[in-house]
Amino acid sequence: MVEFALPRNSRVQPGRTWPARPGAKKPKTFRIYRYDPDTGENPRLDTYTVDLADCGPMVLDALIKIKTEIDSTLTFRRSCREGVCGSCAMNMGGENGLACIRAIEDVPGEAVVVYPLPHMRVIKDLVTDFRQFWAQYESIEPWLKTRTPPPERERLQTPGERERLDGLWECILCACCSTSCPSYWWNAERYLGPAVLLQAYRWIADSRDEATGERLDDLEDPYRLYRCHTIFNCTNACPKGLNPAKAIAEIKKRIAERAL
Repeated sequence: MVEFALPRNSRVQPGRTWPARPGAKKPKTFRIYRYDPDTGENPRLDTYTVDLADCGPMVLDALIKIKTEIDSTLTFRRSCREGVCGSCAMNMGGENGLACIRAIEDVPGEAVVVYPLPHMRVIKDLVTDFRQFWAQYESIEPWLKTRTPPPERERLQTPGERERLDGLWECILCACCSTSCPSYWWNAERYLGPAVLLQAYRWIADSRDEATGERLDDLEDPYRLYRCHTIFNCTNACPKGLNPAKAIAEIKKRIAERAL
């Protein structure tokens, strides 16, 4: 029987503990993944106890409070705090999501356990390396491609044509869906993943785009598209309520239809 084991320097170790401050009215425990490649040490789980009576309701509120008042070395991304930018994507209680719109009380478990997005290289603590993800996004050429001369004003759509883009354009590229997908975990260098394929379909579905055949040719590949096995982890993980699995199925349908 084959036996698998993680490298020694990747095993998460117990970390430091910061207890609740005296007089805390509503203490809540947070266990947060910490990793600094510059130290050469193993990653660890640090434990912080936060008084929720003096904290906002979202996980991001607690992270900011920890960084501001308890441990300034904690590193994470954040920006809009409105679920729009996707910067604060991370894994909370075993589920991918946006820390700015994930309520602390909705995270399962007695303690709020926070990890970076899974199966991405960790730069530091909760910050992951998006370079490959952005390169894949760039590879689908996510812009309107036309061959006909531009009109005097805008390129028009009917209301029905515009409605076909609903559920696609709202993607904020947070990568919660892609990093929840087992196919992407094991084939990230070749499989584009749910987020990028949803974005690819956004342009295929756009009535103004005139490069549908070219886009389908680019996607018709055993790995780039067909590593999707319709597991639906991506749809469950999307913090915007989108359905990447459906978009991927629509791409496959388009490819099948043109072969008839």
